[in-house]
Amino acid sequence: MAKIILDRLAQQFVAGEIIEAGSQHGNEWARVAPAHWRVVAQFLRDDPSTALNMFIDLTCVDRLGRTPRFDVVLHLYSVDKKHRVRLLAGVPEEDPCIDSLVTLWPGANWFEREAFDLYGVRFAGHPDLRRILMYPEFVGHPLRKDFPKEGRQPLLRRLPGSVD
Repeated sequence: MAKIILDRLAQQFVAGEIIEAGSQHGNEWARVAPAHWRVVAQFLRDDPSTALNMFIDLTCVDRLGRTPRFDVVLHLYSVDKKHRVRLLAGVPEEDPCIDSLVTLWPGANWFEREAFDLYGVRFAGHPDLRRILMYPEFVGHPLRKDFPKEGRQPLLRRLPGSVD
């Protein structure tokens, strides 16, 4: 469907920067080395032949038992050319960190905060990386596969009339 995206990635980046790429049921995807995450995303946005100017989604997948443990997943779309791509980058459990895309797409802000809050993946360069769904005192990251389902969290007593 949008093989031009994969062709442009192969032309622009060397082996090791793009780890693998493919198409499944007409959906193109590419696995990117984490060190080149932002560079690849910016190239796809700015290159006239791809023009992937619309940020659709960013999330995280916990692949417990695999190395690297987490995949950060980004979906991009071209409004003009009507094609899309999925980018994936693996981040390790020991230091789950990858570059932020907020300067490229301001809409990535809350998506990155959600991935941080629920999975513990940090986004280097994010302007305001803090919890977005869980309260600040919450311990752990609830969408990790090893998060205890019967875990207990601190009970917080709020004063009547408090706003926070």
